[in-house]
Amino acid sequence: MRPKALPGRDPDYADLVRRYGEDDDFRTTVQRVASGLGLVVLHAGAAAGLVLAATEGSVFEIRMDEYARRTALANRQADRVLHGIAHLAVAALAFPRPDDLGDDSYVGRVSVELVDGAVREACRVLGERAEGPEDPESDAPQLEEVWRVWQRRPEATATKDGRVGESTTRGIVAKALRFLSDQGFLVPVGTEGAYRTTPRYQVQVRELAAQRAFDELLSLGVLPAAGAEPSLVGEPVVEESDV
Repeated sequence: MRPKALPGRDPDYADLVRRYGEDDDFRTTVQRVASGLGLVVLHAGAAAGLVLAATEGSVFEIRMDEYARRTALANRQADRVLHGIAHLAVAALAFPRPDDLGDDSYVGRVSVELVDGAVREACRVLGERAEGPEDPESDAPQLEEVWRVWQRRPEATATKDGRVGESTTRGIVAKALRFLSDQGFLVPVGTEGAYRTTPRYQVQVRELAAQRAFDELLSLGVLPAAGAEPSLVGEPVVEESDV
């Protein structure tokens, strides 16, 4: 229930994770208790610890209204959808190849600049399709509803104290990355706005990869940016069901 707790830093936690893997009765008990709390055990291992997800309707489920409250997001439908796209793009860029999700040693790296640039490239592709004979709505119906909104939103506008405006696309991406860091999914590294993934996040993205919106984002063929080799060297953990 502590998102940043790790077995490697807590011998008692490590022992419980070991018992979960070796003791069938103990594992069944843990799963039943989790189920009673509206949680599902996605994974248990020495690196990630016990990774949980909330079932629909669980008191632990983080819905969009809760996410908006935690991130001081204006309760506007356009901003909600833009934050959802930001989260999808972070996941797609953190693990751009199927093998990355299956390799427990893989560590992805993302940044505000990388994510915003990739989404803007996706918007450009959808814009070209909208002007041509190809119907973008048939290829990516959910993205077609929001790409124009993202494209119209300024990339970065400085506030009076020099910070990036929170309603800009880079501000939206920065909020998403900070939220994931608070949940134990990402860890800040190097320059401001850059993060590396954790094994806990890798498990969560494996679940996300089965969702239709994630497939639509990848089907655009612009995530990650084409050309170079990948620049990427896996409170309770819950699904952000409406994000």
